[in-house]
Amino acid sequence: MAIQYILCFNKQGVVRLVRWYDKVVQESSSGAIGSSSGSTQDYIAQIYRLISSRDHRHQSNFVEFSESTKLIYKRYAGLYFVFGVDLADEEPIYLSHIHLFVEVLDAFFGNVCELDIVFNFYKAYMVMDEMFLGGEIQEVSKDMLFEKLSTLDRLE
Repeated sequence: MAIQYILCFNKQGVVRLVRWYDKVVQESSSGAIGSSSGSTQDYIAQIYRLISSRDHRHQSNFVEFSESTKLIYKRYAGLYFVFGVDLADEEPIYLSHIHLFVEVLDAFFGNVCELDIVFNFYKAYMVMDEMFLGGEIQEVSKDMLFEKLSTLDRLE
C-alpha cells in the first residue's frame, strides 16, 4: 500500500492541505515531461474538476485518474479529502483512513471546519504526519493518535 498524495480542497477548488509522497510527473501540452509548479497546479485542477463534477449520491468515491493512480475521496461539509493511490490498492481501506483522519481533526479542533485548517494549518499537518508518513499508514488507533497529538500540542 502506498499513498502517492493527500489533498484537501474546498468546494471552489482552493487547496487547503497537500502532501506529496511521490513526484508528480505531468505531460505538458507539448508532450514534454515536466514537474514544474504550473503542471502541479494543472494536476490538482484536473483532480478537482473530475471529483467536483461527480454525483456524490449515485457514484462511488473511487475513480481511476491515470494509468497508475486512482483517487479515493470523501466530501465532508465544504471540504474534499482526496488520496491518490496505486491502482492495485484496496479502496475501502483508504476510505476508512480518510474518515479516521477527519474524525481525528474533528476531535483535535472540536468540530473542525475549513477556517480551522486555514488558520491552524500547521496543526492539521501535524495530525496528517502522525497518521501518514512517507506514503504509508503509520497509526490507526484513535486513542494513540489523541495521546500523541495532545502531547505534541502541549509542547507548543
